[in-house]
Amino acid sequence: MSQNNQAKIHFKKAFNSPYLSSADIEEPIEVTVSQAVIEGDKTKRSKDLFNTIYFVEKEIRQGEALKPMILNVTNCKTMKKITGSGYINDWEGARIRIYVDPNVRNRGEMVEGLRIMKPFASNKPAITPQNEKMWTRAKEAYVRDGNLDKVLERATLSQEHINQLINECNNDMAQHPTE
Repeated sequence: MSQNNQAKIHFKKAFNSPYLSSADIEEPIEVTVSQAVIEGDKTKRSKDLFNTIYFVEKEIRQGEALKPMILNVTNCKTMKKITGSGYINDWEGARIRIYVDPNVRNRGEMVEGLRIMKPFASNKPAITPQNEKMWTRAKEAYVRDGNLDKVLERATLSQEHINQLINECNNDMAQHPTE
């Protein structure tokens, strides 16, 4: 395989951090906070405590785990604005958009850093397994079209639900192959 056809790998991937980093975010993602906690540094490089958020979504991309994110002061202030609360216990369930800002100052140096913001407003309905009618129609569209492009023009699906929907369709096709 030529160099151009291989997936590019960010140099930060070699450090295998237990936390989300700019190397993990290829394009902005929208996620839901499952919990916010104060916890010790999992890298064991310091004895510092961090405000850390975990997510409902389990994968950032298919087959790649979504890691927890350490929040610096700037991102904590943004969470306060998004949720209306400075208490991390109130951040559960918050929907956020994570992106890479190439101009973050860290120890006097400009580096890439993760930033959060309120997700873009959408008038599109959200498709979830709980809405059986929309879920079934989305599955039918995926089987028919081989993708979810038309569905996503009219509705939203979290990455976790996209993965779930595709897996359900693949399982259905394996159990009931067309003749």
